[in-house]
Amino acid sequence: MQNLPILIVEDEFLIAMQAEDALTDAGFTIAGTVASADDAIRMAAEHRPALAIMDIRLSGKRDGISAALELFAAHGIRCIFATAHADQEVMGRAGPANPLGWLQKPYSMASLVAAVERALEELRLGRS
Repeated sequence: MQNLPILIVEDEFLIAMQAEDALTDAGFTIAGTVASADDAIRMAAEHRPALAIMDIRLSGKRDGISAALELFAAHGIRCIFATAHADQEVMGRAGPANPLGWLQKPYSMASLVAAVERALEELRLGRS
């Protein structure tokens, strides 16, 4: 499952690069790294990632929840959300995207890798 591509959607350049490096070092394939919801939709349509690491606050007019809902509805792509603001309202809005997990910012790269491993295992087993 580690060769399945992962899309990173993060508007903070340093976090995006750290995430890409950590996942690559762990043996994962990166479909791309983008900073906006619109770019995430375009990249997902082109590369069909297995899942996306989705920051909730993004560059542009749309947020990560909007992008995740569209990714799930259009392509069946599920997300691990990364946010510093995971309150009940945010989690409720994100629920229809059927998230595979949540990472509370700031998160360690080890916790990111572990979350991706769990998410891919869940997809492999066809749960939830």
